[in-house]
Amino acid sequence: MWLQKQQLLLAFYGDDFTGSTDALEFMSRAGARTVLFIEPPSLAQIALYEGVQAIGVAGLSRSLSPDEMDRQLRPAFEALLKLQPRHIHYKVCSTFDSSSTIGSIGKAMEIGAEVFDSEWIPLLVAAPALGRYCTFGNLFARMGIGSQGQIHRLDRHPSMRLHPVTPATESDLRLHLEKQTNRKTGLLDILQIVKPDAKQMLQGLVKEGFENILIDALYEDQMPKIGELIDESRVEEKPLFSVGSSGIEMALGNYWQNQGLLTERKSWEEVQNELPILVLSGSCSPVSAQQIAWAETHGFASIDVDTSAVAAQPNEISVLQKTIDQAIEKLAAGQSVIVQTSSQTTDPRIDRANRIFESQGYTQAQIRTLTGQVFGKALGTIAKEITKKVEINRIVVAGGDTSSYAARAMGIEAVEMLAPLTPGAPICLAHAPNSPVDKKQIIFKGGQVGAENYYGLVNAGRDL
Repeated sequence: MWLQKQQLLLAFYGDDFTGSTDALEFMSRAGARTVLFIEPPSLAQIALYEGVQAIGVAGLSRSLSPDEMDRQLRPAFEALLKLQPRHIHYKVCSTFDSSSTIGSIGKAMEIGAEVFDSEWIPLLVAAPALGRYCTFGNLFARMGIGSQGQIHRLDRHPSMRLHPVTPATESDLRLHLEKQTNRKTGLLDILQIVKPDAKQMLQGLVKEGFENILIDALYEDQMPKIGELIDESRVEEKPLFSVGSSGIEMALGNYWQNQGLLTERKSWEEVQNELPILVLSGSCSPVSAQQIAWAETHGFASIDVDTSAVAAQPNEISVLQKTIDQAIEKLAAGQSVIVQTSSQTTDPRIDRANRIFESQGYTQAQIRTLTGQVFGKALGTIAKEITKKVEINRIVVAGGDTSSYAARAMGIEAVEMLAPLTPGAPICLAHAPNSPVDKKQIIFKGGQVGAENYYGLVNAGRDL
């Protein structure tokens, strides 16, 4: 097998699907053939993809409780360890979406430290290419990835501070983690990373007993240096476990490219204009709401999912049939379609569905997890049924909390990047054996990704 001849450079586990395609993009852009799987792959599965240098697993831990994370992550991490890559990365959202009860990054660190026997864990959340900046431990985020939106400190971000599941109340990531783990977090700050002795400073923090070390970053040209710091921290014959955004892939990928460890950067083929397209949106983000509103005024048909009916009967496909039929009619006539569970942040369907879940005995904490599972599965089922009946080639799934469940419902086994589009959300090729989605172009987009005219860009397959 190929893997017996050459070690994998990187294996990453993404805490949701949209974040996983983000990491896929930046490793692919660096020149590494990268394949993103739905479940941890075996050596035999990886060997089917000739020349692969990095693999990822599109997980769903961002929507899980700590106990559920332990049951999900421990076997996944153990499976990645068997592949013996140079690095193993737990990929989190670049806005650090997490809390002590849902998607706890601290819990993931604790599990990873045990499985990988980590003395310390590098933590890199900044991703300048995505408009994510970390200075003196505080995270700042642009409003809308790939846009010219204003940059806000995380706890004052118009969208993230109102996130329906994990609202951002603290921008200092060290303090944020204190609520999730007892592991001590140190900082290699923005002034230290540019100094010649940055490596010695990093080692000094380890000697001081810091178990996690947060690394600041502000500019893209700082990423290769950070990649060097992380790569040279690896102990021979043992994978180094790191946690962070796709900044990890940007940093390591740029450094490895400079070192000649990767194949030449490929020239991406220009994808063609595609009409019609199908969009499945489970996002409650105000960015997504603006994009839906733009699409509605530019020729897209917007179809509401009856979320109350889905909440009441989550495993009954008949409650989706009206939505499926409406979408098929519009698509067959050549009109692009957005099937959405909420068209704006104040959509009354959100409260109505939550009240149904409450009547079923679920707690508020359980409902926050349940909505992603139930509506993600519904959107994936809708896509699968539509593609059985009408010929469409490009599909978008919007919403980090729903994307993992939607992908599984569509029968997707793995994806590879076809072409860049908006940073963090490339056009991918779906590998979905025995599913009508197989070989379709698919884009998984987080709620914060894209400018207002994003769906026009998707239609064109390029920047407008």
